[in-house]
Amino acid sequence: MSQDKEKILSICNAISKGTLMETLDITYTDAGDDFLIARMPVTPKVYQPDGVLHGGATVALAESVGSAAAHIFLDSKKYYVRGIEIAANHVKGVKEGYVYAKATILHKGRTTQLWEIRITNQEDQLISNCKLTTIALPKE
Repeated sequence: MSQDKEKILSICNAISKGTLMETLDITYTDAGDDFLIARMPVTPKVYQPDGVLHGGATVALAESVGSAAAHIFLDSKKYYVRGIEIAANHVKGVKEGYVYAKATILHKGRTTQLWEIRITNQEDQLISNCKLTTIALPKE
């Protein structure tokens, strides 16, 4: 998978130019047969007023990685993929370093898919657990 992995990461990082992912400095760092990982630096740019990672930035990271994974693991030549619902449980604050988002599929239906996106810190401690529902719409 190493050539495929490098190609996937290159594509994901290239298509992020000029988007929210670039604004938040999200970088795709690893991919496998059933997962995609990205990281985001925790800096004042993504703080809430009291100096910790904003939950909205965390959810933006989760949806970005989950949606990118949906495009990778579904036939994006035949389908548009859209997020239709996201839920997040934030369990730990972060003030510095990086957070990592790992998207894995829980359900891969013909129309809807359910993704789990675990957000962890550099010590692999759980920061947030997110679930993203996507829909595959046929291109016509």
